[in-house]
Amino acid sequence: MAAAAGLAKPSLFSWLSTESFTAGLAILMFSMGITLTLEDFKRVLSKPGPVTINFLCCYVMMPLLGLALGRAFNLSAPIVAGLVLVGSINGGQASNLCTYIARGDVALSVVMTTSTTLGTIFMTPLIAKLLLGTIVPVDAVGVAISAMQVVLLPIILGVSLNSLAPKICRTMEPLCPTIGVTSTVMLVGASVAGCAEAIKNSGWPLQIVVMLLHFVGGAAGYWLCRTFKFGETVARTTAIETAMKSSAFGVLLATLHFGDYLVRVPSAVS
Repeated sequence: MAAAAGLAKPSLFSWLSTESFTAGLAILMFSMGITLTLEDFKRVLSKPGPVTINFLCCYVMMPLLGLALGRAFNLSAPIVAGLVLVGSINGGQASNLCTYIARGDVALSVVMTTSTTLGTIFMTPLIAKLLLGTIVPVDAVGVAISAMQVVLLPIILGVSLNSLAPKICRTMEPLCPTIGVTSTVMLVGASVAGCAEAIKNSGWPLQIVVMLLHFVGGAAGYWLCRTFKFGETVARTTAIETAMKSSAFGVLLATLHFGDYLVRVPSAVS
């Protein structure tokens, strides 16, 4: 509904400046951080197979798939760069809820989200430097700095608070889903509103390519797990984690560090 509102009447979200957008993402990451402990990070190492498959899908297969689809549909260079950017960002926090609804492994979903969220701090700038920089001008150092400011620092603060004052965090924890959903809704609406005209002008070809990126990526994650003899539940969880992306973070990076306005459009559509 927020996306539809942003597309129909962009002025509804005009009050949400880039600074407010950045703060909203940081709050989202902080709300995730206070639900995590050091034991959660250790669990990443306890399930190396599915987590590794998801990580490689997220930061190797998905960016290359975005590049291939963009070129196959003969889209403009900035839009192709935007598709690669969508592929090279971390998994979205909503994937944990979707995993629960799909009867997947929620604990594994959280581990995968944590893994790709931490991975985005170094993988997204690396992909920006090695791949995106060959398509459009990009400030890869700026991407790295933004990843640390918006992702790493809020999560460290959240985990630290959880370690030092767990009772306070347990009091705050019931509010985290509400904060997460509210932040996500506002960020999605603002993302779409910020490039509503470009989305309309792009038409169905861009919509189809973005849908294919998510669908093919999710299917590949599923079948890779099945190929390596992991169970149906693990495969379903990996599919969701591979397909769903933190599109608001993609919009922020494109807004701050890419010279061409159109780079942010695929993330907004995503």
